[in-house]
Amino acid sequence: MAVQEVNLLIHSATQLITCAADGPKRGANLCDIGMIPDGALAVTNGEIVAVGASSVLRSTYSASQEIDASGMVVCPGFVDPHTHAVYAGDRVNEFEMRVGGASYLDIMAAGGGILSTMRATRGANLDALVAQTRRRLDVLLALGTTTVEIKTGYGLEPNHELKLLQAIELLASSHPIEIIPTFLGAHAIPPEYAERSDDYVELVVQEMIPRVADWHRNSWFAQQRPDDALFIDVFCERHAFSAAQTQRILAAGFAAGMRPKAHVDQFTSLGGVAIAIQLGAISVDHLEVTNADDIALLAQSDTIGVVIPAANVNLGVPHHAPARDLVDAGVALALCTDLNPGSAPCYSLPLVMGLACRYMKLLPAEAFNAATINAAYAIGCGDRLGSLEIGKQADILVLDVPDYRHVAYYLGGNPVQQVVKNGRVI
Repeated sequence: MAVQEVNLLIHSATQLITCAADGPKRGANLCDIGMIPDGALAVTNGEIVAVGASSVLRSTYSASQEIDASGMVVCPGFVDPHTHAVYAGDRVNEFEMRVGGASYLDIMAAGGGILSTMRATRGANLDALVAQTRRRLDVLLALGTTTVEIKTGYGLEPNHELKLLQAIELLASSHPIEIIPTFLGAHAIPPEYAERSDDYVELVVQEMIPRVADWHRNSWFAQQRPDDALFIDVFCERHAFSAAQTQRILAAGFAAGMRPKAHVDQFTSLGGVAIAIQLGAISVDHLEVTNADDIALLAQSDTIGVVIPAANVNLGVPHHAPARDLVDAGVALALCTDLNPGSAPCYSLPLVMGLACRYMKLLPAEAFNAATINAAYAIGCGDRLGSLEIGKQADILVLDVPDYRHVAYYLGGNPVQQVVKNGRVI
């Protein structure tokens, strides 16, 4: 048989971790990472065309570029399905306050927290937001994140929310990381609507959602993937949005062609899980105080549960989302950094995987799948990203470790030796 020419051949991996799946992984399947010892894969035109043993692929394919992964692990690029990466300034003063004993909700109720970042973000122009965020994306990419979801939510006013979407669009069209946008106009009640939260909900529903829907129809994202819906998110929590307000906002977004996501059960269970599932949410995120009834409801649904260990560690909160219970109940679980300047100033999915194993009792294989294939499904990309399978986009990491479990085992380092995005070696 004639040798076939390909663009890229990665071979001799001690472990090739495919995370292959027909859909989100649940239950015992979350432990199946699809390991191929001495594995290899071939790439042409940004697409994986072969996966298997190195001896077979090296005799079948000839590549213009080869990567010898001897002694290393090859795996899918990490997918971060929940971040707030576009913002101005920082909240290091609040970090110091929390260390001194103030709670996150105390700071939020006093006008800090999200509103502090809102003020800094409103004061920054588009170029400044793009420049600051580009540096964050560089760090994410260096740590192995090849696809990232980014929410708005620090504008909390129609023009400023659109400014954040424009920044996300500019970055998506110019940075190697693939960006999935989410509209989060209902992140907090802005100060000009203090004690008038229903009026702010009216603004979100009547003005923001129609304007954002119009923006998306004419955006770079719609040109690239016209069948993909824009996501809409709501923070369902005390000092933020009630269950009834969450229902109204997500329903309005759905009617405008957006697909729901929701921040739920971070500090208080207000019924957001059931509301989100009823509206066909692609994910519900946080779940720190989710009860057994809602865990069962989530397990019976197609909605992904996204948990956030870095936020709790950063806030110094000993309680974490019941990830072990979620997995054992059959919930499709994903991990994220929640990168933001307040509750989770964290870039590293390898670190998040390590925290999830230690504090949430996930096994390393479960954490790996939760940060790749399940994370991809949590942002609507699981059919093309999150695993190393024939026909999928070639988003690949070469990790300088001899065993995939080292990614969660070591804390604070960076195992990433090489990043390949869409078939291109970065």
